[in-house]
Amino acid sequence: MAAASTPLSSEAHQTLVRALAELHRAAGAPGMRTISARIAEREEHPDAPSHESVRTTLKGTTFPRWETLRSIVGMLAAACVDPPRDVETEVGRFRKLWRSVREGETGAMPSPVELALKQGWGTDDGQWTPEAVMGMMINPFNAVEIHPSLAVPHEPLVSEDEWVRGAVRMIEQDGPELAMRALLKSLKGDYVGAGEGSPYGYAFPDQDAADAYMAFRYCCERIVQRLAVEPNLLQRSARAMHDDTEMSRDDRLAMLEAEADRSLLWEVMTVTPETWDEVSEQAQHQVFGYLVKSIEPVGRFGLPPDERFHIVWRVPEPDQQR
Repeated sequence: MAAASTPLSSEAHQTLVRALAELHRAAGAPGMRTISARIAEREEHPDAPSHESVRTTLKGTTFPRWETLRSIVGMLAAACVDPPRDVETEVGRFRKLWRSVREGETGAMPSPVELALKQGWGTDDGQWTPEAVMGMMINPFNAVEIHPSLAVPHEPLVSEDEWVRGAVRMIEQDGPELAMRALLKSLKGDYVGAGEGSPYGYAFPDQDAADAYMAFRYCCERIVQRLAVEPNLLQRSARAMHDDTEMSRDDRLAMLEAEADRSLLWEVMTVTPETWDEVSEQAQHQVFGYLVKSIEPVGRFGLPPDERFHIVWRVPEPDQQR
């Protein structure tokens, strides 16, 4: 049955019908009943389409289910002998055509998993498909002269999946434009560590400073989450800080000096999850000192923050207090 939202007169559907007609001719133009019978003989297609379903699919009078189209394409591709055609390649080609009819232009694009698994971009016939255009546009080579140091063979610090997850997280937090401009900046040779001679940007000139920055950002996220659901957490944590006999003398003096600033103390004690991004960085650091006893990296660089850092709270989380 045709999809209700699929216009059978659409250009995408006509392209699909023309491609089916070409494949049908290449397979020797078998009859509709023959196609249905041959599909039924193949164990991987126990629910063979009827000869009428084959006819309406090839003629384009209905828009078929993917299972029906896949069965027909697989049988016709296997029947091509002069020259032979690869069944999986043909099925993949028709999957894109079918999705283009069903989903519009976005249907012609591969899923992230498909893109990661396949070789090359688009098709081998030189046509500018939406996928090929994406591949051209996303390639920084077309926008910048990539720095020679980045082309030197090296041992990657993180896996491709970890890199993708980190990039997605950056885009979610800071927006896609910042992420793309940061990528171009790095590819031009202006990467973290370049000024100090660190090769390829895979070594930080000051790993401790980088860890401290990432740990602080992660803690800020967790602090906001806890403040949103735990009443009086800030006040209880402040009391716990004052009672902490293991706190270093320098850290305690810094916290007490900050408390002597009445305007800063008011800003700290009235902070909420909604106003967190509006208060001063000094106030954020003071809240950090109240709530967090210590934080240290326990996993390697590249892991998600909750796996890389371990936080010791002055007031344990509710599930740890039981």
